[in-house]
Amino acid sequence: MNKIFGNDVEKLKNEGGYITSSEIYNQPSVWEDTLKIIDSKKDELKDFLDTILIKKNLRIIFTGAGTSGFIGDTVVPSIKKKLDVDVESIHTTDIVAEPETYLKKSVPTLLISFARSGNSPESVATIELARNLVDELYQVVITCNKDGKLAQNINPEMDKSIILPEESNDKGFAMTSSYTSMVLSSLMIFDLDNIENIKKDINKLFSIGEYLLNNTDLIETISNAKFKKIIYLGAGSFYGLARESSLKLLELTQGEIVTKYDTPLGFRHGPKSIMDDETLIVMFLSRDEYTLKYEMDLLKELYNPDSKYKVLAISETKETEIEELSNYHIALTHSKLNLDKAYLSIDYVIIPQIISVLKSINIGINPDNPSPDGSVNRVVKGVTIYPYNK
Repeated sequence: MNKIFGNDVEKLKNEGGYITSSEIYNQPSVWEDTLKIIDSKKDELKDFLDTILIKKNLRIIFTGAGTSGFIGDTVVPSIKKKLDVDVESIHTTDIVAEPETYLKKSVPTLLISFARSGNSPESVATIELARNLVDELYQVVITCNKDGKLAQNINPEMDKSIILPEESNDKGFAMTSSYTSMVLSSLMIFDLDNIENIKKDINKLFSIGEYLLNNTDLIETISNAKFKKIIYLGAGSFYGLARESSLKLLELTQGEIVTKYDTPLGFRHGPKSIMDDETLIVMFLSRDEYTLKYEMDLLKELYNPDSKYKVLAISETKETEIEELSNYHIALTHSKLNLDKAYLSIDYVIIPQIISVLKSINIGINPDNPSPDGSVNRVVKGVTIYPYNK
């Protein structure tokens, strides 16, 4: 391959950007390996979860920091609908700051921790706090690093670990394949009874991702436009995706491109004030007919063919009305997949990932190391964890 996303490979290797670009590009093959891992552990995970999910008053907490926290934000709306238990996404950064606000002593709790490195101070501290404060604690650790502290600190009788493919442990600064692989694996472990029925469509999802990654002309055009602000909007699972997309752009451009996230309905309540002529609004559209009514109303309100700001609509299927109400439209496929909409996140996010890396390169930043002064690190530093003695 001579080019990735329109950039010369040798130039990227010499000037920076090759690691992040290639990690984004190689995601479908990492997903295939992730599927194999979950498939191989299917019976073990099902036996483990079946004994826990029948617990009275069970609570499930998905947790992580930064992008790892946004994984929970992405998958929880989907999993909430499947399970008749309390399911929440609570970031480790919230739990560590106020443990007794979020951890309940007498409530049986399944803690599902996400981590790329498994070494973030808050991730390690959250597990220790949960062990000390919750009487009946079970854990699933989903991580990309078999040697990380989270993977190494497992109680085999009460916990399970899922070690994702080595390639998912991104070497670049930003979490890309780690995010999508952990989203995919967490959705699948709560779809184990149905996994054989949806495997065909999961593989279609991988093929769609591969197509997107090899047909990036429109994404390159959008990235080369002189937008100084990019706003990501999504509802439900796509709100978590909007948060992740915004963080990716913020990280890779060192904040030089202003970025915000919100829900389509929430955007009108003040955040819309950020819009000007140099703004791109990206909407992750739902397949749910009821939710889509509200999203289409906002598209109608925002779209103006004569305006200098632009709207990019991303949807599962190609729809004439969406095309007519947006400056740019990217659709994944011609017919709906037999999958919960949260699965679509792994393909949807490819688009903001590419925009982020190209914007970074275009403004002269090395996306592989966008913070060379060390003010922001691949694995967070400078956090002191204090003893909790209450």
